[in-house]
Parts: sequence; structure tokens; C-alpha cells
Amino acid sequence: MDISRPSCSLLILLALYILQLAGCMNAKINFREKEKQILDQILGPGRYDARIRPSGINGTGDGPTLVRVNLYLRSISKIDDYKMEYSVQLTFREQWLDERLKFNNLGGRLKYLTLTEANRVWMPDLFFSNEKEGHFHNIIMPNVYIRIFPNGNVLYSIRISLTLSCPMNLKLYPLDKQTCSLRMASYGWTTDDLVFLWKEGDPVQVVKNLHLPRFTLEKFLTDYCNSKTNTGEYSCLKVDLLFKREFSYYLIQIYIPCCMLVIVSWVSFWLDQGAVPARVSLGVTTLLTMATQSSGINASLPPVSYTKAIDVWTGVCLTFVFGALLEFALVNYASRSDMHRENMKKSRREMEAAASLDAASDLLDTDSNTTFAMMRQCEIHMSPPRKNCCRLWMSKFPTRSKRIDVISRITFPLVFALFNLAYWSTYLFRDEDEEK
Repeated sequence: MDISRPSCSLLILLALYILQLAGCMNAKINFREKEKQILDQILGPGRYDARIRPSGINGTGDGPTLVRVNLYLRSISKIDDYKMEYSVQLTFREQWLDERLKFNNLGGRLKYLTLTEANRVWMPDLFFSNEKEGHFHNIIMPNVYIRIFPNGNVLYSIRISLTLSCPMNLKLYPLDKQTCSLRMASYGWTTDDLVFLWKEGDPVQVVKNLHLPRFTLEKFLTDYCNSKTNTGEYSCLKVDLLFKREFSYYLIQIYIPCCMLVIVSWVSFWLDQGAVPARVSLGVTTLLTMATQSSGINASLPPVSYTKAIDVWTGVCLTFVFGALLEFALVNYASRSDMHRENMKKSRREMEAAASLDAASDLLDTDSNTTFAMMRQCEIHMSPPRKNCCRLWMSKFPTRSKRIDVISRITFPLVFALFNLAYWSTYLFRDEDEEK
């Protein structure tokens, strides 16, 4: 019995030790502390040099570092025709492999490490080659992060706003389509050291409810745009954004008002030719309004050396309004000429009447039969010529001034309709051909 008591005590102590050991193993691991230890381990002094680029493919030092890029287009705030630029807000992401940053993921429990200081690791020297202005977002905190994965992959993500140049061809304005590019290139590393690639799958994403006031984003294309200079060849990526201008705005604001001004100028053709103040004021008012409209359109566009589609429209409309004013000047001249002709005819008839009274006595002495025969022959030989339809219709308007007004009522609308047919068929079909 005395021997069994110590053995029981040993068993009890052993059981307590096993229970204590199991409790220690089941205790929760502080992963945040582990992250700090790993970061200090891989980024500590003398362990990592951010000035040295990562190795190439398969860890070879001679190959270039491959950086895969993808974008998330958040918004496009404006497209400026005058400055030929557009503003965009996007989330920019880069991903590359740096084997110096490999770490133990603790059995899959540590998915990645997060940094907010980009200067702690090596970064590609990417820049936007067609950028005019740009800024980062720091509210409430800087919108940037770096994720380091256990296999050494590095993901860099940042939200930026850019104002980029967009050279435009405005020959078809406002029936045009514009292609604006977003170009990204390496500033100092040549293709022997650094190569940018688009991320496989879906390199560019666009927010679903993207709204532009005067344009529609039809599609976008990704491509490569490597450039060669005196210092070497540099890797370059680009995104071509194809914008189609919304025509409804310009139809309501420009085309319909100009068409109405032209039609209003035709009202003078229906006014009496003697209503000089009304016809002059109507012509001058429509001409000045049309000139103001044309100046306002050109004020919002850059001065270019070629003729735009809107220039053709406003120029022809201005010509029609000016032509209506010149038509009244011609009518006024014809009216005064008709009055002078009527006065001449009146004086001539008075002279002929006086001469006929003097010759009446001489006619009474002649033979009546001979006179009747001569009058009969004159009636036969002086029968009136046949008139065609146009002359018969124009004979209803005895004065030249009235005829000019009547012809203008038909000619001006007909020519304007033919111009519209030629204008819309030319520019709309040309737009479709260029798209194909």
C-alpha cells in the first residue's frame, strides 16, 4: 500500500502536465504580432533594399521584372472640347513578384501582409505620359495600400484623379466620335529591366452607372505602345476610350433654333412690298440673331484650320437669312422701277391720246370700206401668241417686284430642303463609314 501511493501521485502530476500542455496549444495565436515579426524579418535593416528591382522570370537576375496592370474606371467628370482634355478618376493597380518578400503563412492562416508606405518596398517607375494634372486622394486617410502575399507577390493599389490630354478631330462636330487615350509607361527602366503587361482576363473595368453629360462611352480597347528613344526602348500600355457625342443636345440647342430663324426670315416674302419698316426690321433682326448664334457656337470650340460640320450648317443658314434681306432690297428696287415704268406709260398714253384726236378728222375723210378691210387684216395678222403655264401663271402678277416675292416663296424653301438632304446624308453616312 505504501508503494502504490507515490505512483498515484506521479500519475496525477503527469495528467496535470498533459492538461496544461494541451491548454497552451489551444491558446489563440496573436496574428497581428506575427505580422509585425514577419515584416521586421523581411523588411528589416540589411535584409531588403528597395533600390534594387526584383529578379526576372524564374528568379533569373538577367530577365526583366514583369508588372501586370489593371484599372477600375470610377468616373469621367468632363470632356473639354476647347482645351482638348478629359478628367477621369480611377483605381490603379500593379502586381509583380518579389521573391525577397516570401514568408511563412502559418499554415494558410495568414493570407497577406498590408502596408501603407510605398517606400518600404521596390516600386515600378510608372508615369502617365499624356497627363496634364493629377492628384492623390487623402481623405480621410490616403487611399493606397500594398499587399504582400506569402509567395512574394506584391499588389499595389491607389485611387487617383487625372486630367489627360485628348487630341480631337472636330471635322464632324457635333456628329463626331472621339478616341481619348490613357497611356502608362516606364520612366527610367528600359524593357531589359522592366516590362508592363495587361492583367489577363479583365484588365480594365468600368463602373456600371457611368454617366457623361454630352458623351456616351461606347467601348474601350487595351493595347501596347512601347516607345524607342535615344536612351533605349521603354514599356508602355494604353487604353483607348471611344466616346460618341450625344446629338440630341445639339439638335435642340443649335440645329432647330437655326432652322427656325431661317424660316422666320422667309416671312418677309409674304409681307406687302410697301411695308418697308417691317421687312427691314425682320431681316436685320434675324441676321443679327443668326450671327450671334454662330459666334456663341464657335466660342465654345478651339480655333482650328479646317471646316467643321457645324460651320457648314451655320454658314448656310446665315447665307439664307442674308439672302432674304437682299431679296427685299431687290424687291424695293424693282418696285421703284415698276413705278417709274408706269409713269412713263401713263405719259405716253396721254401723248398718244392727244395725237389720236388730231388724226380723227383725217380718218373721217377716208373710205369706210377700205378702213374696215385694213382693220380686219390687222386683227388676223396680230392674233396673240400662245402662252405656256409658267407665263400664264406669272401674268397674274403684273409687277416685277411681286413676281420676285412669289418666286422667293418657292425657291428659298426648296433650296433649303435640298441643302438639308445633302447635309444630313453626307455627314451621317460619313460617320458610319468611318466607324466601319
